[in-house]
Amino acid sequence: MRGLRRIIIPSRLEATVPLWIDAVRALVDQYGAASSALAADYYDAERVAARVTGSFTVPLVEPPPEEQVDNSLRWATKDLWPRAPEDPKSTEAQRQPMDIRLQQAEKKAEAVAQKLVTDQGRGTIQEAVRRDRQAVGWARTAALGACAFCKMLVTRRAVYTQESARFQSHDGCHCGAVPVFKGQTFELSDHAREWERIYREFAAPHSGDQLRRFRLALAEHGHLPAH
Repeated sequence: MRGLRRIIIPSRLEATVPLWIDAVRALVDQYGAASSALAADYYDAERVAARVTGSFTVPLVEPPPEEQVDNSLRWATKDLWPRAPEDPKSTEAQRQPMDIRLQQAEKKAEAVAQKLVTDQGRGTIQEAVRRDRQAVGWARTAALGACAFCKMLVTRRAVYTQESARFQSHDGCHCGAVPVFKGQTFELSDHAREWERIYREFAAPHSGDQLRRFRLALAEHGHLPAH
């Protein structure tokens, strides 16, 4: 992604941004296919570890539609286009120097591309669970530095069935989906068990305000990254 940044020429945005989008789309297709393939290998390994009987071929999900990729990348670069300061639609970001706007657009675009790529791997796991008769559902995993929203979803354990939910991810999300098979008991990691304890104690009883309270409690207990 950073190597493609040089395609964008600030003095020729209208001509070069579309070329950059084409290049990023090709990158997303390439690494998205690798993400799906690695997810399929992971699913097969989990199936073997769970001692599941019978054969199953993991279906690889299709890449995201070109329109979705293009719209996401246009959103990431929208502040590159200058507006007059007096324009009511002008944003604070658009009033920054071009080098700052390029850095911000690059950061957003990297997060967008990461999501588009990893969503293909996560989607492969979910589709495999949906089709595999030996699978009963999937559980969510999160990195230690994940946000409060992702950690809250992890505490729900293996409640995600073949039909009940799709994976909710955000730009830069590093969470994963773990398949759960018949006869298998899913166990939270030590860190996830602590998130679950914090959620039950400080957030669960407060309907409508759970995420905010959970975020505050995580921060107080040192479970949110410093910003």
